[in-house]
Amino acid sequence: MSELTFEQMLEASLKTIHAGEVVEGTVIDVKPEEVVLNIGYKSDGILTKNEYSNDSSIDMTQVVKPGDTMEVKVLKVNDGEGQVLLTYKRLAADRGNKRIEEAFNNHEVLTAKVAQVLDGGLIVVMEEVRIFIPASLVSDTYEKDLTKYANQEIEFVISEYNPKRRRYIGDRKQLIIARKAKLQEELFARIQEGDVVEGVVKNVTDFGAFIDLGGADGLLHISEMSWGRIEHPKKVFKVGDKLEVLIKEINGNKIALSLKFEDQNPWKDADLKYAVGNIVTGRVARMTDFGAFVELEAGIDALLHVSQIAKEHIEKPSDVLKVGEEVTAKVVDFNEADKKISLSMKALLAPEQKKEAEDADVVSVDIDAVIANQENE
Repeated sequence: MSELTFEQMLEASLKTIHAGEVVEGTVIDVKPEEVVLNIGYKSDGILTKNEYSNDSSIDMTQVVKPGDTMEVKVLKVNDGEGQVLLTYKRLAADRGNKRIEEAFNNHEVLTAKVAQVLDGGLIVVMEEVRIFIPASLVSDTYEKDLTKYANQEIEFVISEYNPKRRRYIGDRKQLIIARKAKLQEELFARIQEGDVVEGVVKNVTDFGAFIDLGGADGLLHISEMSWGRIEHPKKVFKVGDKLEVLIKEINGNKIALSLKFEDQNPWKDADLKYAVGNIVTGRVARMTDFGAFVELEAGIDALLHVSQIAKEHIEKPSDVLKVGEEVTAKVVDFNEADKKISLSMKALLAPEQKKEAEDADVVSVDIDAVIANQENE
């Protein structure tokens, strides 16, 4: 019986490998473009950067180091130069496929970083498997610009799994809808009319603002924004503003909001401040041909009829007054039920001046009728 040579014994001690086999190797050398591994075979294994990851920017010296152990898959036992070609990304993709299949079957929520933003959606990579999330499934509202998602980690579920066509579709929209539905249910369970809650301005329109209450939006109509007059909501509020709002009404899933808190109601003590005979000061807020409306404070306007502006007869208020001008007048009528106040500057004149004014102005005025006409216009 002949003795084996050293080379024969060494070769006999080495394992046999085949293409497609998964082996474990130890890193013995690292270069920016490739890694050399000892896989227990007569030849070392070569793992190129392209077979490590789909990310072409990777520097192999930054991700592995000598002494690291790795599981890899054999691509070729002999590349023509006696070396074994290995792949890591394909092994990871095989395992990723299995992982995604399990997530698809179990309706599992996955988390991954957005690797690419396309015109039609997003690409996320999960264990070397590229998953496409169409733009229509990114959110529950249309988003024209998806660039804000670049490099962001997002949650999604697999809505379509087709490994034969390598078609993997993700869906983020259904998670958002489900989460909002839960938040809405929780919100309506804890709020009721009369509550004061915190919200964030979500959108501002010509007629009001929509306030995000953390589960549902409420409408803050322009008429409920202040006890005073609001020229335009956009001059008062902007998206992102935090507000404490009063829940005025809940009707189904619609919520009406208000900023007109009763303890701030300017009419609460108006009967004392604006009693007949009191002398008051206000600002001309707007004018018509028959008179000027004077803002005494936010939420309280009084009518200064054209016949009560000056001792001499004037055709229209704008002949004497201008918007924004401060005027002083006497309260000549106070109607709390209808929230109407009438003023007179002429009533502050000296007796002899007043007599001259009355002789000069022969117009008889029914203040209530004038206000009623103005409100009907």
